[in-house]
Formats: sequence, structure tokens, C-alpha cells
Amino acid sequence: MNDTKSLPALPDRLSINPRSPHHVAEIFEHDIGIMLNGKDRSDVEEYCISEGWVKVATHKALDRRGQPLLMKVKGTVEAFYR
Repeated sequence: MNDTKSLPALPDRLSINPRSPHHVAEIFEHDIGIMLNGKDRSDVEEYCISEGWVKVATHKALDRRGQPLLMKVKGTVEAFYR
């Protein structure tokens, strides 16, 4: 019984925040990897492949709603399934 289902295509822009309009819940059922400038990043909150940036949380800073502040890091972005 070979029960393999195809993985959904990764979008150009994706966010892990469920309140974001760029959040796609079906994709997070699988393990996703993000590479920025050839290095694997595990702390990415949001990415955009076409614009070439990722957003990562700053360590201790929070906004007024208690969410971590995000810092944009630019470079070559590659998204893949692990």
C-alpha cells in the first residue's frame, strides 16, 4: 500500500502567524525548511522569495500587543520541504 499524497506547493510568501493573511494552515502539516544565503534558518517567522527577505523575531523586544518584534533580513531565500 503506497499511500503517498502530494505536498502542496510552497507559496511565494508565507507566515507562521495564524492572524496573517499570508498564513496557509495546510502547509504547516509538513516540516518546512528555509535557507537564507545558503544557510539553514530555523527561526524564520515569515518569508518572501520574490522580494528576497525573511523576518525573524528579536530576542526580548515585544510590541504593544505582546507579540515579538520582527526584524527583516535580506538575501537569497529558498523554501523547501524536509
